[in-house]
Amino acid sequence: MTAKTIISFENVTKRFGKVVAVDDVSLSICEGEFFALLGPSGCGKTTLLRMLAGFETPSEGRILIDGEDVSRTPPNKRPVNMVFQSYAVFPHMSVADNVGYGLMVDGVLPAERSRRVEEALALVKLEGYGGRKPDQMSGGQRQRVALARALVKRPRVLLLDEPLSALDAKLREQMRSELSQLQEKVGVTFLFVTHDQDEALAMASRCAVMNRGLLQQVATPSDLYEFPNSRFVADFIGSVNLFEGRFEVDEADHAVVRAPELSTPVYLDHGVTGGRDATVWVALRPEKIELHKRGDGQGAPALGDAPDGHNVVPGVIRHISYLGSESVYEVELDQGRRVRTLRTNLTRRDQEDFTWDEPVWLAWHACSPAVLLS
Repeated sequence: MTAKTIISFENVTKRFGKVVAVDDVSLSICEGEFFALLGPSGCGKTTLLRMLAGFETPSEGRILIDGEDVSRTPPNKRPVNMVFQSYAVFPHMSVADNVGYGLMVDGVLPAERSRRVEEALALVKLEGYGGRKPDQMSGGQRQRVALARALVKRPRVLLLDEPLSALDAKLREQMRSELSQLQEKVGVTFLFVTHDQDEALAMASRCAVMNRGLLQQVATPSDLYEFPNSRFVADFIGSVNLFEGRFEVDEADHAVVRAPELSTPVYLDHGVTGGRDATVWVALRPEKIELHKRGDGQGAPALGDAPDGHNVVPGVIRHISYLGSESVYEVELDQGRRVRTLRTNLTRRDQEDFTWDEPVWLAWHACSPAVLLS
């Protein structure tokens, strides 16, 4: 059964004077999704979120929630609630009063209000914290208070504007897991804005990547990473090595790209339909490039899925970054280009296998590169 669409942006544009912050965006979000708006600062993602919340009005286009046009509906009349980057909890109120404030404004009776506040605090694992003040709590706990305050009103859609940005790295990782579990438990549609690719990939069921007000690609996290539709998306999502080249062969079952910065052609186990001699870009993720010893008379490593003379290039290690679970190697090729490759440290001695200025082979399989036409 097809999932029901709960949010629709239809040709939405937002201008601030001569600046176009959001440019003709059309996007549908399904009920129960954990959806991420992702992009660099100034790309338009927060403006899109604020228009959905009712804090900004579209210059053109419509915004629908559950089929109803809410483009000119006041914020307090929309079935959405928002968790801000700064949490915006009231410092003079107790946790319980913070969480129940919206219910009090809505005229919910004290007994019902108290029951729903307790339910909301239990949902975010803050049972027994109702009498505390926000300044008696950690950053992660204050964030949970903000979440409880948003959820207690039982919105159809919860909007989150970079809610993890004020937390330290360890707590951010913990809260990612908690947010995902919470969304699955309550079943509310979450729309999450972030510039952090790791957050979006870890939590979202689908992501929309924006740049300069335009929607670049909408896909699942794995498809965004493995099958980007442009150089911008490939470069923005994770780390990537990009090589400009031209097709020498482009058949239905395989293709060959000649890139001037690589000493051997790039062989692909599928066609691309880019046209012979068309300019393309080969995108290679660092973890998909193998590192092999070169020296002592050893020849190039054999790759069973690529003909000899393809997908294997010589180089010299110029820099090593040890990151604990993995090491990142910067390898200089014969043509002068530097390529990043990543190697997992499976044992405590793995990082000692390669050293600075060591000659190596870089190799990758025929299914590993993505070929981009723009």
